[in-house]
Amino acid sequence: MSRDVTTPKDHFTPETFGDRVALIFVKALRFVADKFFAGRYGHRAVVLETVAAVPGMVGGLLQHLRALRHIRDDHGWVHELLDEADNERMHLMTFVHVAQPTAFERAIIMCTQAVFYNFYFWLYLFAPSVAHRVVGYFEEEAVVSYTRYLEDIDAGNHPNPPAPKVAIEYWNMPRNATLRDVVVQVREDEAGHRDRNHYFADALRRNETPVGRAHTAPAE
Repeated sequence: MSRDVTTPKDHFTPETFGDRVALIFVKALRFVADKFFAGRYGHRAVVLETVAAVPGMVGGLLQHLRALRHIRDDHGWVHELLDEADNERMHLMTFVHVAQPTAFERAIIMCTQAVFYNFYFWLYLFAPSVAHRVVGYFEEEAVVSYTRYLEDIDAGNHPNPPAPKVAIEYWNMPRNATLRDVVVQVREDEAGHRDRNHYFADALRRNETPVGRAHTAPAE
C-alpha cells in the first residue's frame, strides 16, 4: 500500500527493486558513519548535515527546470525542496557551534559533498522516485541517530549546554533552551523530511506530480 502523506510511520517497507536498492545504499552509509563517528554525535551531525542539505537543492533545481520545460505549475514542490535544503543547512550551522569540525573532518566534508552531489544529481535526473526514497531512508536513520543522542544526553553521557544563539533565533526557542531542546527540534524536522520524501517517491512512482505542503490550489 502506498504511503499517505497524512499517516507518517517510522519505517517505509521496501516495495520495489528501487526501494530495496535505496535502503541498502543508506544502510551502507549508516554502517560507515557508525564505525567512523561512534558516539561522537555532534561531529557526526556536522558531517552528515552537509550531505543532507544536498538533495533538496538538487531536487529543487531539477524540478524547477522541468517545470520551465513543460511550462507547468510545480504545485509548491520546488519551494518545499529548497526549504528542506535550507533547513538542513541550519542544522549544520547549529551543530558547528556544538562540535567544531577538525581539519580532517573538513576534508571529509569537501570530498563527501563533491562525490554525493554528483551521484545524487544523476540519480535524480534518471530515477527521481528512487532519489526521494534514498532521502526518506536517510532521514529515517537521522531520526534514529538523534534519538540515541537524546538518550545519551538524558543518561549524562553527553553534556547539555545552553542552545546556540543561531538555534534559538531560527526555531524561536526560549532563551534558556538547551542542547537537548535543539536535538528534539532537529529530530522533528528530520521526521518531517522523512515522511515528505517517502510521499514524493510514492507520488512519482504513480506518475503523479507531488503537491508541496504549503501549496493551495488557485480559486476557480
